[in-house]
Amino acid sequence: MWPFITKIYAQGSSIIGAPIKNPTKYASLTGGGLTSFVTNIIKFAFVIAGVVALFNFIIAGYQYMNAGGDSKQLNAAWARIWQSLVGLVILAAAFALISLASLIMFGDASFILNPKIYGPGE
Repeated sequence: MWPFITKIYAQGSSIIGAPIKNPTKYASLTGGGLTSFVTNIIKFAFVIAGVVALFNFIIAGYQYMNAGGDSKQLNAAWARIWQSLVGLVILAAAFALISLASLIMFGDASFILNPKIYGPGE
């Protein structure tokens, strides 16, 4: 139909002459698959926790401004602020402890946070 378009098959040799290797042969073992999925889910959960803490700070600020001198509402606003701060400290401490444990056990602080699983021949 279109004579200027030629088909290139991965089973044969490439235009240059070197054989084409299948890039998806070990895709699940070299940076993809379950390890990558779980790592991304954990990172996403930490981002969501940070966003929730930010909204908690904003809501607590409005509660504090609208308390009007009522000690019960002031205490509720301060409690919300402290709970958000404690949550962020726990979040940061989790990263720090994982990095410290990874550094002590494996000699690389990002070994557990960014795992690398190598496939055959690597």
